[in-house]
Amino acid sequence: MAEAAITVQGLIKRYGPTTAVNGIDLEVRKGEIFGLLGPNGAGKTTTLECLEGIRKADGGRMTVDGCNPQSDGKELRRRLGVQLQSSSLPDTMHADEAMSLVCAWHGLQPRFDLLRGFGLETSLKKQYHALSTGQKRRLHLALALAGGPAVVVLDEPTAGLDVQGRAQLHDAIRALKAEGITILLATHDMAEAETLCDRLAIMIHGNVAAVGTPVQVTAAGHGETRIIVRTMNGSLLPGLSMGSARFTKASEGYGEWMCSDAAAGVIDLLRKVQTAGDTVEDLRVERPSLEERFLELVEGGEHK
Repeated sequence: MAEAAITVQGLIKRYGPTTAVNGIDLEVRKGEIFGLLGPNGAGKTTTLECLEGIRKADGGRMTVDGCNPQSDGKELRRRLGVQLQSSSLPDTMHADEAMSLVCAWHGLQPRFDLLRGFGLETSLKKQYHALSTGQKRRLHLALALAGGPAVVVLDEPTAGLDVQGRAQLHDAIRALKAEGITILLATHDMAEAETLCDRLAIMIHGNVAAVGTPVQVTAAGHGETRIIVRTMNGSLLPGLSMGSARFTKASEGYGEWMCSDAAAGVIDLLRKVQTAGDTVEDLRVERPSLEERFLELVEGGEHK
């Protein structure tokens, strides 16, 4: 198992009588993309702010690339890069000026190569207000990487982007992982988390409700698997529930069945097709999505 880049043990954070984070444990391994999901008010932002050294925790222990965020602020800023959801710059500042400023703060030469690497070579002299939303997102990501961090926190990095902008930023995030950079990604986008994350945690009411790979998290739920089948002679239509597979609907020659055991459901359907002397033309098995599992946890109030 890979060494941990981020550890959180028993983290507690209160705001007056309200407990925002209730003794959670997390581990993010070096070189992975780890997603942090949860509804508004779940404690995600507070957890990130404690890890970034912005908030003082009321209990627990944390490390980020070996640093204690609560006491090693200077070293933490060297090892951690952060792209905030609401990042902004002065309207008249140019992209190259922003990079020069951030690098000067780190005591480094300007990393204009990062701007070019994120497709901003033609926008170096553009004022911040004139950049598109996607360009601003890529600029802030480049600034977060200016100090050469080992760990990067991305808070809703693709919020407000169009499809092309999201795809470009996803490619950039994958490239960072390929370089060995550890990424902690906070997002409300379930499809984004399912596509990008090696592992993820779902937070609810200050607790960790589920943690694991996207497949592990979805497989642990009570959601049913959908099986969609079309045969040459239509032997499964009109649909009848059989064995472990429950028929739900038919459309354009396809039948749809739901089951809790995907393997048993597929076997039952294929046995029926074989008995009828028919041939399967198309068969799809769709497990419950991460979004469905997320809603199950949020609405059911499950805790890990």
